[in-house]
Amino acid sequence: MIPLILSGGSGSRLWPLSRKLYPKQFLALTGTATMFQQTLQRLALEGMGKPMVVCNEEHRFIVSEQLAAIDCSAQTILLEPFGRNTAPAVAIAAMHLLAEGRDELLLVLPADHVIEELEVFHAALDVARQAAEQGEMVLFGVPAERPETGYGYIKTGSSNSELPAGVLTVERFVEKPDHATASEFVEQGDYFWNSGMFLFRCSRYLEELQRHDPDIYDTCMLALKRSEVDLDYVRIDPNSFACCPDNSIDYAVMEKTARACVVPLAAGWNDVGSWSALWDVQDKDANGNSHSGDVVLHDSHNCLVHSQSKLVTLVGLDDVVVVETKDAVMIAHKDRVQEVKQLVNTLTSQSRPEAHNHCQVYRPWGSYDSVDSGHRFQVKRIIVNPGASLSLQKHHHRAEHWIVVTGTARVTCDEQSFLLSENQSTYIPIGSVHRLSNPGKIPLEIIEVQSGSYLGEDDIERFDDVYGRTDATLN
Repeated sequence: MIPLILSGGSGSRLWPLSRKLYPKQFLALTGTATMFQQTLQRLALEGMGKPMVVCNEEHRFIVSEQLAAIDCSAQTILLEPFGRNTAPAVAIAAMHLLAEGRDELLLVLPADHVIEELEVFHAALDVARQAAEQGEMVLFGVPAERPETGYGYIKTGSSNSELPAGVLTVERFVEKPDHATASEFVEQGDYFWNSGMFLFRCSRYLEELQRHDPDIYDTCMLALKRSEVDLDYVRIDPNSFACCPDNSIDYAVMEKTARACVVPLAAGWNDVGSWSALWDVQDKDANGNSHSGDVVLHDSHNCLVHSQSKLVTLVGLDDVVVVETKDAVMIAHKDRVQEVKQLVNTLTSQSRPEAHNHCQVYRPWGSYDSVDSGHRFQVKRIIVNPGASLSLQKHHHRAEHWIVVTGTARVTCDEQSFLLSENQSTYIPIGSVHRLSNPGKIPLEIIEVQSGSYLGEDDIERFDDVYGRTDATLN
């Protein structure tokens, strides 16, 4: 059984904590590990193969870093140049395995779900494996315990003698019903939420895809054939992939195949698709409030409050969500948090950087945080991981001053190379070819003061980069 972790999407309903370039699956929302890492950790089972990951090209270094942080390695990381939904992502992964002569069971898991009861989850995997080995297309259905209008529903039939015990047949799919209809489904008791998790053999999925959506099948075959291997990644050909229809596994295959079945999963599942869903799974105080960071509450109930950089106080409020980050504050009633996505769409249409980036920007060598900026100057806090280096580069419009706060820096500036320790500094003139590296065993932290006529991230001429990057905006 090969886990396929789908790590696309931007998690826009969890803005401003989740941003396009650092979405929710890479955040530690429900514990010390990120949701992506938790997804991998719950798969530590006998008979489980090394995972495959599908992610956006912009997230490739985040994925690699988070894998390494939990001492996990992926057998393949497939890089999508842009999202085309889940059906093409799974198709290319299945085709990649078949090209290696491996027609294995493929366990498709989103990277951003919560599953609280691992033993129940593992037992469901055992049941699903039996069905998938018989050629069935398995969905994991979560018992519909309350009327949810944001989930797809599956109506199940009785057990079939040809299916393993505990596996249910599928009568029909219902996509995101209104509240009254969802309430009826809950009362009937034979409806399940579609969890978005699947298990099937690679060849079975591709047979069904070729039959029901040949355009996706043919386009993915071509895109994989034209893909390139780059370090630890497989880069999907963007020109071919651009022609691929945008469709989900559910619409392309599962709602059309005659071999779909459901394995019930009552394991404390939550897709954490909104701030109210996150409130559901977090610990709460005696007044039903979930809060993190520097937060003080008075006479407030059933609120979710997250503070990243400032003191946040609430007085006399109920059922609200308040999220503060360094560059944005979002306040919403808990009943309307689904509309945060529309808010992000507005910010995107206005070309607001807050829709895409955090103040802290992550790079393969570490991260930088914008501290202050003004006319002809900008101040950054830069952290370089042990053993990591920025690219060898020069700037045409700005000079830089570097001050070491902690750690040891190796500085290359034109023909010179030297070390700086704590409280030491150096100056990088405009036009100098330079590089910053961390030769030590602890993170290097520096304060960088930029000054000049243009301070954009695209003012970089790169000469050498250990990460194989060519985009000037990636530092």
